[in-house]
Amino acid sequence: MTERTLGRNGPKVSAIGLGCMGMSEFYDPSRMDDAESIRVIHRYLDSGGNFLDTADMYGSGRNEELVGRAIADRRGRVVLATKFGNVRGPKGEFLGVRGDARYVRECCEASLSRLRVDVIDLYYQHRVDPTVPIEETVGAMAELVRAGKVRHLGMSEAAPATLRRASAVHPISALQTEYSLWSRDPEDAILPAVRDLGIGFVAYSPLGRGFLTGQFKRLEDLAADDYRRFSPRFQGDNFQRNLDLVARIEALARAKGCTASQLALAWVLAQGEDIVPIPGTKRLRFLDENMGAAAVRLSAGELAEIDAALPAGRAAGERYPAHSMQAVNR
Repeated sequence: MTERTLGRNGPKVSAIGLGCMGMSEFYDPSRMDDAESIRVIHRYLDSGGNFLDTADMYGSGRNEELVGRAIADRRGRVVLATKFGNVRGPKGEFLGVRGDARYVRECCEASLSRLRVDVIDLYYQHRVDPTVPIEETVGAMAELVRAGKVRHLGMSEAAPATLRRASAVHPISALQTEYSLWSRDPEDAILPAVRDLGIGFVAYSPLGRGFLTGQFKRLEDLAADDYRRFSPRFQGDNFQRNLDLVARIEALARAKGCTASQLALAWVLAQGEDIVPIPGTKRLRFLDENMGAAAVRLSAGELAEIDAALPAGRAAGERYPAHSMQAVNR
């Protein structure tokens, strides 16, 4: 597994990270298995990966606890990223976003405890709080760096103007935003901004929440309690329209001799050495498939074919429900 550097002075991470969210919530939650998830994390690390992504809101802290158990005897092999900012209530309900300095400090201490570590390698603001100046939030995050509790700072779903203000307070090593063959919005303004500022780009949901893998052929393939049932791209006519797009990717993958997942991840990797996708899975077979994407090389001609098959803006439906879309790119 090759490595890529996040930002001008950020951490070196494996070219493919591992998103751990689905191990504790949202995706097919009835099939969650902590023991299997820990085996996935260990296989990922043994396969040459080192970049683990979690957040305090995933499973209302359970995901951080899971990751902490998984890396207890191999901390030195891990670049550990977690996030704060999305507030959950005692029953898991979403209570909004907070970015005030007090909350930043409280969240960091809680994450360190759940993860069982002394320092977080990359600490993200998960969503921007529009009621708190970004200078206050990043200023508090910078204090954590000076205190030795955090090594590098990141942001998630932040707009270019916010990134510029944040970078004036403290270097930002990474921006994490959704990016894939069916979510190419960052190409318009986000990617130019992070490249101008020297910020690395971490692509979450690089497989379109699993849709680009080709494993879903009808809505019923998703468990009744799966979060994706509420995603506009998985609903109504959008499902079939997006399925038609995936069929084109599957055909190109067959011609290439790889899977649709590997083609989709290889495409993200090919968009720049400053981009690191973090596909998530809680199954060993899918992990092995995803890791195999690092060996898939796409020629200029193949990239052009992929672009023609699934051009920017072609996916049907928004990537989040309306209320969640209000919290992105701000």
